[in-house]
Amino acid sequence: MEPNERFSLRTQSMTPAQARDTDIDVGLREYMLKVYNFMASGLALTGVVAYSMTLSQTAMQLIFGTPLFWVVALAPLGFVFYLSSRMDKIQAGTAQTLFWIFSALMGMSLASIFVVYTGTSIARVFFITAGTFAGMSLYGYTTKRDLTGLGSFMFMGLIGIIIASVDNMFLQSSAMQFMISVIGVLVFVVLTAYHTQKIKSMYSAADGHEVATKKAIMGALRLYLDFINLFIMLLHLFGARR
Repeated sequence: MEPNERFSLRTQSMTPAQARDTDIDVGLREYMLKVYNFMASGLALTGVVAYSMTLSQTAMQLIFGTPLFWVVALAPLGFVFYLSSRMDKIQAGTAQTLFWIFSALMGMSLASIFVVYTGTSIARVFFITAGTFAGMSLYGYTTKRDLTGLGSFMFMGLIGIIIASVDNMFLQSSAMQFMISVIGVLVFVVLTAYHTQKIKSMYSAADGHEVATKKAIMGALRLYLDFINLFIMLLHLFGARR
């Protein structure tokens, strides 16, 4: 008997509830794969743009030696707010284009890490980040524990990190930067699991291909930000400066 025939017979022998659960499992896997593909593509684009910037002294001077730096630094934040507030009103294709633009702008703003840190330490920290992220995202996907309360607490910690980081821009305290980085690692590790669980729960509300694609892009954006911020915090702790 052919495999397709065995699958067909097995499907026919299922109860309606079992068949529905099977459809959900397949659909959920495809949905989560789309989320991770968007996120990975965004990270790849960010890395390519960041490295390409370092190959042009003119581009680096234009970005980091002029007020244009503030435009490049703050533009990604504007894209995050816009996508978060307008996702229900824009088309999936538009949302995807904005996500690519956001990823490219993040690459421009992160180009300076190749000047500050050695390439070897950047690669090492990237793989540490990838392993940590994968483990926590897998935990968030598989755990039966509700992470909502923990996620809300970590969000409060994130606000504290932002305030402390702004203060340290003026204080320039290495001790405070170390504490911010340590707490930041903890916050973004937990947020990775929390956001993965939340993205998984969003699948049941994804009615149709258009809505599912937009939710996948929004989920990819959240995980992308968790990954980037975790990477930066770990780079502050373990990166070797030039």
